[in-house]
Amino acid sequence: MEEQVKINDNVILVGKKPPMAYVLAAITQFSNGQKEVHIKARGRSINTAVDVAEIVRKRFLHDVQLRSIDIGTEEKDDPEKGKFNVSTITILLGK
Repeated sequence: MEEQVKINDNVILVGKKPPMAYVLAAITQFSNGQKEVHIKARGRSINTAVDVAEIVRKRFLHDVQLRSIDIGTEEKDDPEKGKFNVSTITILLGK
């Protein structure tokens, strides 16, 4: 029997979609009763994650505050490129 891994409902993983897709996801989480939403991104998606957090706070949900920002680096291993570092960010928004 396979065990399914449950991803937290309040985590938004930012990728290549337009920022408003992630803004809608964050607003939906807050509307569903979440007190905190984590916006996570790596590499080139970090810019989009920052934009998402600012759009949520300044345009839509004025009672949401920036709780914390965590930055870091992950080491990746690619057969063609070898080992390389990828920057990461986690932005915590809360009511």
